[in-house]
Amino acid sequence: MRKSIHSKRQKQLCDLLKAARKNAGLTQGDVAKRLRTFTTYVSRYERGDRRLDVIEFLDVADALRVDPVILLAKVRA
Repeated sequence: MRKSIHSKRQKQLCDLLKAARKNAGLTQGDVAKRLRTFTTYVSRYERGDRRLDVIEFLDVADALRVDPVILLAKVRA
């Protein structure tokens, strides 16, 4: 089995998170502030250089004010 960081679905998730951020009118810095972390953290997961674990994903979804279930359903589709 291939590592998921290089998978099509991982790329799709990154794209969805980036699109959700932009649709919310937020910069990477805005999201980083909400997460109490660095802008590079947001940049790295959006580019696909870093995977999010489940808890991190839920935190990002909360910061973006999006439903994580809807995001995951789009990745499964």
